[in-house]
Amino acid sequence: MTSPHSTTRDARLDFRLSQEHKRMVEQAATINGQSVSDFVIANVIEAARRTIDEVTVTRLSMHDRDTFLKLIEADATPSKALKAAADRYRERRA
Repeated sequence: MTSPHSTTRDARLDFRLSQEHKRMVEQAATINGQSVSDFVIANVIEAARRTIDEVTVTRLSMHDRDTFLKLIEADATPSKALKAAADRYRERRA
């Protein structure tokens, strides 16, 4: 995970916002002891990470995690249907 300060700042995002929103951002940055740029960058990066995580990370309950681990650790014998599917797959790749 990188912080907003860990990489060279060589790209720009330009956007407009209302005066009211700008004042809110400035006030929040001041409260956090940050520059407006640092405040915006940190919060935009965090929002981007959350958005990406929502579609790329699967979270399991402890019960579901335990069930999943038991299933992948089990020494299961493949069914006839699974063996046939594997054979078809191998034939297509050959």
